[in-house]
Amino acid sequence: MQTSPDPWISALRHSHDRLQALVEPLGQDQLEQRSYASEWSIAQVLSHLGSGAEIFSLFLDAGLAGQDPPGREAFGPIWNTWNAKAPKAQATDGLRADEETVERFESIDPDQKARLRLRLFGMDMDTTGLARMRVSEHAIHTWDVAVALDPSATVAPDAVGLLIDTVGQLAARSAAPDGKERRLRVTTTDPERHFILETGDAVSLTEAEGSDGLPELRLPAEAFVRLIYGRLGPRHTPPVEADGVDLDELRTLFPGF
Repeated sequence: MQTSPDPWISALRHSHDRLQALVEPLGQDQLEQRSYASEWSIAQVLSHLGSGAEIFSLFLDAGLAGQDPPGREAFGPIWNTWNAKAPKAQATDGLRADEETVERFESIDPDQKARLRLRLFGMDMDTTGLARMRVSEHAIHTWDVAVALDPSATVAPDAVGLLIDTVGQLAARSAAPDGKERRLRVTTTDPERHFILETGDAVSLTEAEGSDGLPELRLPAEAFVRLIYGRLGPRHTPPVEADGVDLDELRTLFPGF
């Protein structure tokens, strides 16, 4: 896993610039069309990223000042404010807030990067961890917008190259275990990785090299990242090889958020 914050901050900048290029030409009707996140329009995705940008700025303030981050009780008023905005304002204000937060990350000097520490959601965070959390959210939601406009859209390659090494942690937290025992090998390309996926009452995904004889799923890393994030619907699945693996069962196992 990439431990330097700089590649994560660079990926966040690229994701913001991609999102801005996608959204700025859109009219009212397009902003109100559904994104891949089925409960949200494109404008509401921007609202979510805008409120998230505001919250991440608070996290940065706290981490740089050596203070405790705001609790969950601080988030509700922020969400309510963004939810009350009209679609056009959700989009324009969301992009503006997001740009400001990206610039905050970019402006952190080396000493501050080394010093920043934050206890957040039960985890000890440094600058890399905070940037990683934002990229994880941002790159996937940018895809939610991109694929609503172009069904062939994919998650940005630089984000995929970073996120593929974090999916083990996410799989354990976000899966909806179905109690069925499975043990299978997952091989990805671009970049190449090898995992063992085990399911039952819990789900684990661990890196592993040798696992001959197991059922195997072979697919691009971009598609596997989307599978773990609950975004590998049949209409947006590239060619995969599933030997003894029921991909529909795995889709149910990772319902997304």
